[in-house]
Amino acid sequence: MPIQQICTVASMTQLDASTWWMVLEVGKLVEQYGLTGGQFLHIKCGDDQLLRRPISVAIAGWDEPEDLATLIFEVRGEGTKWLSQRREGDKLNVLGPLGNSFDVSQEGHYLLVGGGIGVPPLITCGECMRWPRTAVLGFRTKEKAFPAIVSRFEEHCEKTHLCTDDGTLGRHGFVDGQVRDLLEQDNSFTQILACGPRPMLKSVAKVAAEFGVSCQVSMEERMACGIGACLGCAIRMKDGIMKHVCKDGPVFNAEEVDWDA
Repeated sequence: MPIQQICTVASMTQLDASTWWMVLEVGKLVEQYGLTGGQFLHIKCGDDQLLRRPISVAIAGWDEPEDLATLIFEVRGEGTKWLSQRREGDKLNVLGPLGNSFDVSQEGHYLLVGGGIGVPPLITCGECMRWPRTAVLGFRTKEKAFPAIVSRFEEHCEKTHLCTDDGTLGRHGFVDGQVRDLLEQDNSFTQILACGPRPMLKSVAKVAAEFGVSCQVSMEERMACGIGACLGCAIRMKDGIMKHVCKDGPVFNAEEVDWDA
């Protein structure tokens, strides 16, 4: 059950002109409420903004005197611009933990696929999973492949493949091409965990289906309440049912999503 509380900014680090690494003191959200990477926190971003902003959790861990949660986000509007201007010691009104995270309880060989700001929510899976895993990380350009993020996958995954839209780092192209090559070369992958923009998720889900590999996707939609009371983040499933990204997700089985809706 989510709770609302005042959290303190422990640190703010600017990664580039629009991307920030924020660490929050979150009370006992990890120890008592199970907050983990892949879930999200709903943050009030100033008195002038009516709606909170959902920010995915990249890393969450026990600490003293309060647990810590790392949020890596891009400035995309007035709310996240306000959030980027917070500094150490500032207070934030936070609702959480919200949403589900990736299910990694089943033994297997996992393929982690992230695109852009969808890479950070996979950090916990990359670092803490018990099973073998390989990472495919996509970025617009070399400058967006922040070493502070990429190095965490390179340290803990069996192998990390980098892709850039403009070819300035790693493979030139989108992550679905790299995923296809890996599945063609290695039939031991049993699960794909994907997080990123919807077009990327649709492409990765298509490749996974072709090779018969189970795929989980973390969906991103605009949100209002964050607790399933409104229809702001509803998406259509293949059976016609509408589900809420905030309450039923953000992680869904890819084969359940109606990608053409």
